[in-house]
Amino acid sequence: MKVVVLCSGGMDSVTALHWARREHAVVAAVSFDYGAKHNHREIPFAREHAAALGVRHEVITLDFVERLFASDLLKGGGTVPDGHYEAENMKQTVVPFRNAIMLSIACGLAESIGAEGLVIAAHGGDHAIYPDCREEFMRAMSNTMQLGTYAGVQLLRPFIAMDKGLIAAEGVGLGVNFARTWSCYKGGTVHCGTCGTCVERREAFLLAGLPDPTVYASQEPLPLKPVAH
Repeated sequence: MKVVVLCSGGMDSVTALHWARREHAVVAAVSFDYGAKHNHREIPFAREHAAALGVRHEVITLDFVERLFASDLLKGGGTVPDGHYEAENMKQTVVPFRNAIMLSIACGLAESIGAEGLVIAAHGGDHAIYPDCREEFMRAMSNTMQLGTYAGVQLLRPFIAMDKGLIAAEGVGLGVNFARTWSCYKGGTVHCGTCGTCVERREAFLLAGLPDPTVYASQEPLPLKPVAH
């Protein structure tokens, strides 16, 4: 199948790009610059991996998101919180309806360049905080894409039932150099080690029993997972 891959430059999406290259014919990788604090750190890695695989890479600018939407992930928002990625305060980093917007645009691109599928790296660890990463949403979006295109574009989500540790293991098996990926939402010169995405990244390598190649500003003990109510 000819596919387009959503690739931010993070661990999950870079692994998805390599997975798609193995399983399908990748006609393009797409990154979105939407005013997030870390876009300038992660997009170059998406470009690097696409180039290494010989895949066309497109960066689509969504400047209206930073201007109109409320989220601490955005440059105009508040401070990115520290803590466990399933903690309640991580909802501050949700960009409203982000995946729906990006998938809609990528779907239009996919049909325009002859692709029958879109690949997104949404995974099990996203489900607690991000409503547009859950399988119920993805299933509905997949139906919408198929109904709204002549090509019946499919939404492929190979990692939807996996945690980040399994994705890390999958990536190593695919030859992904995780040192050349970015997770930290703060977007500094190195990963902070304490924000939700850094915590999730650190935990992923521990769960997978793999060495973590990432340089962190802080290696303080990982926070405990919140107790479900």
